[in-house]
Amino acid sequence: MDDLTRVPLDLPTWSKEDGARRVPYWLFQREDIYALEKQKLFDGPTWNFLCLEAELQAPGDFVAVDVGEKPVIVTRDADGQIYGFENRCAHRGSLLALEDRGNVKDFTCVYHAWRHNLQGDLVAVAFKDGIRGQGGIAPDFCMSQQGPKKMRISTLYGLVFGSFDEDVEDIETYIGEAVLDRIRRVLDGRKPMVLGRFTQILPNNWKLYVENTKDSYHASILHTFFTTFEINRLSQKGGIIVSENGGCHVSYSEIDRKAEAEKAKSFYSEQNIRSQSDLKLSDMSLLGSFKEFEDDITLQILSVFPNFVLQQIQNAVAVRTVLPRGTDSMHLKWTYIGFEDDTAEQRKKRLKLSNLVGPGGYVSMEDGCIGGFVQRGTKESPDERAVLAMGGYDIDTSDDRITEAAIRGFWTEYRRRMGL
Repeated sequence: MDDLTRVPLDLPTWSKEDGARRVPYWLFQREDIYALEKQKLFDGPTWNFLCLEAELQAPGDFVAVDVGEKPVIVTRDADGQIYGFENRCAHRGSLLALEDRGNVKDFTCVYHAWRHNLQGDLVAVAFKDGIRGQGGIAPDFCMSQQGPKKMRISTLYGLVFGSFDEDVEDIETYIGEAVLDRIRRVLDGRKPMVLGRFTQILPNNWKLYVENTKDSYHASILHTFFTTFEINRLSQKGGIIVSENGGCHVSYSEIDRKAEAEKAKSFYSEQNIRSQSDLKLSDMSLLGSFKEFEDDITLQILSVFPNFVLQQIQNAVAVRTVLPRGTDSMHLKWTYIGFEDDTAEQRKKRLKLSNLVGPGGYVSMEDGCIGGFVQRGTKESPDERAVLAMGGYDIDTSDDRITEAAIRGFWTEYRRRMGL
């Protein structure tokens, strides 16, 4: 595609030999890089997560979200189909939807009352014919040729994705069968429902958070809670799946308490790291869970390039959307998920386990600050480079989580799509 061609920029050197193993810090700092990302990764031939189908139950339901920094509206029309288009009036560019969500008959701009239907078409112009033969719109004005830019929409197991490029490949091909299979594992055959939402503001470049979601190596080192309560240890069975192009990934671990209890303690104590802890919970019912899946996977983190995450930590299921806000800030949207056929007891356990994740989650709170540490630590060293050598230099699927293969996969796909 033309959008994937190499773009000449006046940039410092990111050598071809570095590949995805050495990543220069100026990628997190430069305004020209950020502008190119918005063009290539968010307006380009990629799929961005928009919302859950469960948020669009009835005709007229809508959500106002962002693709990168571009505001968009996602709706369900009377034909039952889902549509997406820029949240921008065809007249002077004002926002059409001023609320985050709701139910409407159409979108009438508050500025001059130009009216758009639920598919984003301009259908009426106030005073189009003027008053008493005076004024009115120009004779050659054609409403059908106006209107905000529309998106191509795909739905996948209750997830709604959109792209501003009509020629983007089908989403199943884009994600790849191996990663797609792990989305099915969590969502197929069930109707999700929203249990709660948060938006978290983080003081770092958006790519640092994406790196973090693909970093299976840090999880049981940085997160004291994981190892203390044996939710996730590198000594457990597990592995990573990386899509063929590197952009999508899955990291997972399986619990075997009897086999792991003793050896895990020694593995972590020998490393003398902070995740060896004697912390305790006053109420262990916080970690109460139920058998939900046929396998023994208690943790699965899945990402779709460039900025979508589906997570399962025991019975806490959530989606995350990474939204850039300049070179050194981002928004992280959390949506906690339950399912329509959950019992009251299952719903209660999901809600309790949700305390592990989110802005103040017992696990996720460290992820909220580590990107800021990197942003601050690298601010004055733009020409230095991160080292991604754990697990070698490939981007291959493996049964080993002590690896940075999925991060290297992200940078491999990033370089290709950005033309760097």
